[in-house]
Amino acid sequence: MSALLEIQDAIVRRGAVMAVDRVSLDVRPGEIVALLGPNGAGKSSLIGAIVGAVPLASGIIRFDGKDLQRFASWRRARLGIGLCAEGRRVFAGLSVRENLIAGASGAAAPIAHRIEEVLQIFPALREHAATPAWQLSGGQQQMLAIGRALMRDPRLVILDEPTLGLAPTLVRDVLATLRGVATAGRAVLIADQNAAAVLAAADRAFVLQRGRITLQGRAAELRDAPALADAFLGG
Repeated sequence: MSALLEIQDAIVRRGAVMAVDRVSLDVRPGEIVALLGPNGAGKSSLIGAIVGAVPLASGIIRFDGKDLQRFASWRRARLGIGLCAEGRRVFAGLSVRENLIAGASGAAAPIAHRIEEVLQIFPALREHAATPAWQLSGGQQQMLAIGRALMRDPRLVILDEPTLGLAPTLVRDVLATLRGVATAGRAVLIADQNAAAVLAAADRAFVLQRGRITLQGRAAELRDAPALADAFLGG
């Protein structure tokens, strides 16, 4: 199957710093791709370039064959790119259902249908539909953040550090739900530092170190690669 997201020789600068240096990767429908690397490796900068929050200095980013440079960030969302940002960023005073509605657009009937689909993906949220988000556990808040990103029915779901601050059992629960999201035909890109957990859920992986891809391949083949430890330990 052809790639939905294609990145070729992307360069992103943060002032005088080369945050992303000639990165190329792709994500296909129905698969989970991991973008791994330590803090400061360039993961968030690359995500920012994909969604239009950070300018692309050079290179090409295509979505469904379209050059994204032509589109403002809001138009990229309408094309079918959904983002679950780092830090969850749920609306603490709103209920689960209200948070989901805040992530949607369109008529009431389609929104109700999308809410039901999200609650099927995350059954742990169903019994808390009327609960304020601040009363949820960290794992439930992360599920809610992902669910909100799914409310526009995106074709590509991007998650920035979804396992940050979660206990290992909650990490497994969150990543297991993402497999269901991909199985439904969406492309999933996960940027994270938790290499062991994310590789267990991903199909393929790219490892960033100082803005460059230093390792890539099938996730199962990278789990024990010495170069993976080097990337996180500064080798």
